[in-house]
Amino acid sequence: MNLKKILIAVDNSTCSEKAAKVGYEVAKTFGAEVALVNIIEPVPANISPDLTLAPVFLETYDNSEENSHLLLKEIETKFSHGIATTYLSVVDSAAHGIIQQSDEYGSDLIVIGTYGRTGLYHFLMGSVAEHVARKSACPVLIVPNKYEEKE
Repeated sequence: MNLKKILIAVDNSTCSEKAAKVGYEVAKTFGAEVALVNIIEPVPANISPDLTLAPVFLETYDNSEENSHLLLKEIETKFSHGIATTYLSVVDSAAHGIIQQSDEYGSDLIVIGTYGRTGLYHFLMGSVAEHVARKSACPVLIVPNKYEEKE
């Protein structure tokens, strides 16, 4: 397997930190570059009485984009150890956005964390990691939230 470009999907959770750590370790092993992707899920816009989008939506988006960039910078600082990193932030649904960004970036591997939820929550919400694994054109490494690195 020849890995040159690894896409690591991150959000503001401990399971995505575990995925980032593993993703950067794989990148180091293969001498690959990394793209960190954070998907900004759209906030339903408030419709004002005159049927225009309320400014609150734009403020929320700007704020989310800024927060997304800060998150990506924080993850890179914590785990990259000098590995070349590209930032990708896009407004989309999580699974679709990750797959689209992976295709555009030309990923050889996607690394994503999972909460490992089961039952009703999983049935209602679905699993982003599962959806990405099914729809991706490249291999997907799913890092479970229960993962603990062995010393």
